Amino acid sequence: MLIRDLIDRIKLPFRKDKELYFSIQRIVGFYPHHIDYFKQALMHKSIGKRNAKGRPINNERLEFLGDAILGAVVGDIVFRHFEGKREGFLTNTRSKIVQRETLNRLAREMGVNDMIVSSGHSSSHNSYVGGNAFEALIGAIYLDRGYDACMRFMEKRVLNELINIDKVAYKEVNFKSKLIEWSQKNRVKLDFKLLEQTSDEKGSPVFTYQVVLEGIECDSGTGYSKKESQQQASKMALQRLRKNPQFIDSVFAAKANRTKMEEEPTHGVPDTEQKEEFFINEKQPQEKREDTREEQPQEQRRNNREEQKQEQRETVSEKRSMRETALEEQPDQPSEEPDEFDLSDISAAPKELSREEIIAAAEEAAFAETEEAV
Repeated sequence: MLIRDLIDRIKLPFRKDKELYFSIQRIVGFYPHHIDYFKQALMHKSIGKRNAKGRPINNERLEFLGDAILGAVVGDIVFRHFEGKREGFLTNTRSKIVQRETLNRLAREMGVNDMIVSSGHSSSHNSYVGGNAFEALIGAIYLDRGYDACMRFMEKRVLNELINIDKVAYKEVNFKSKLIEWSQKNRVKLDFKLLEQTSDEKGSPVFTYQVVLEGIECDSGTGYSKKESQQQASKMALQRLRKNPQFIDSVFAAKANRTKMEEEPTHGVPDTEQKEEFFINEKQPQEKREDTREEQPQEQRRNNREEQKQEQRETVSEKRSMRETALEEQPDQPSEEPDEFDLSDISAAPKELSREEIIAAAEEAAFAETEEAV
């Protein structure tokens, strides 16, 4: 390998693309064997170049290849660097290194952005062009030198000089995931509300999302993708939660009101049993019937009493009429019935008789019986 590099260095002054060779060597650390791979890696699709067969020539295919190789290389490095760490930690660390923001900064710091060939006005925004070119560059290294060359490039040129792998592993950058974790832990209702979807001056979509906690509108974020805008909004919301105690109090007060309304029933549950109260139960106890009468309205009870009195008056009147009629129809005969006002039975108490009067009365009574017998 060293001899091959020495030969490439000797031939370099005689090559027409010697400036490109020097630039590639400064970035990746070696001179390329096949410069065409690197030319294509730095060629944006906006130039619209095609080969003899009419197929487009740009860095999209190399970007696809480089994305897969970069994930494998970084995964290998993270696996060996953090011994004993679990799968979730390793996955999170790898995603932080290969995410678009990190690759964009690497492309800018290493000078890859200055070497990209494009139409000059077609790049929609700076969010993707540099990172895509960096992945295409990894694909070119793999085709030119193989997997080991990609590993050396990432270890020596990237992780040793530009990125501190230990710091990036323990730095939280997924703000949306962190906010979701906090809301679930505290049982706070979280929503992401789309405020606006527009386009910039070059026609690229721009999204604006807002974080809503328990119905309280929080901070908003803008980005060229839904994920980017939600990440920005989540970051701003987390900062407010950490620095503004009054805001946290308002969120939990809204949560208390929501849970209270959910726990308290608004209306009683209707009874499904059908009660046949319109039937008269003749066998019900006397007390039950009396209670039922007491349950009648006062006006109704008063009317019932008046009706009973009226019936009694009519009955007495009828009986009196019948008696008078009977007396008028009878002949003028002495009544055998004793006078209602006869006082003959009422007398004073008898006076006491002497012994002689009692004997005389007895003899008189005996003499009268003898005469009747004769």
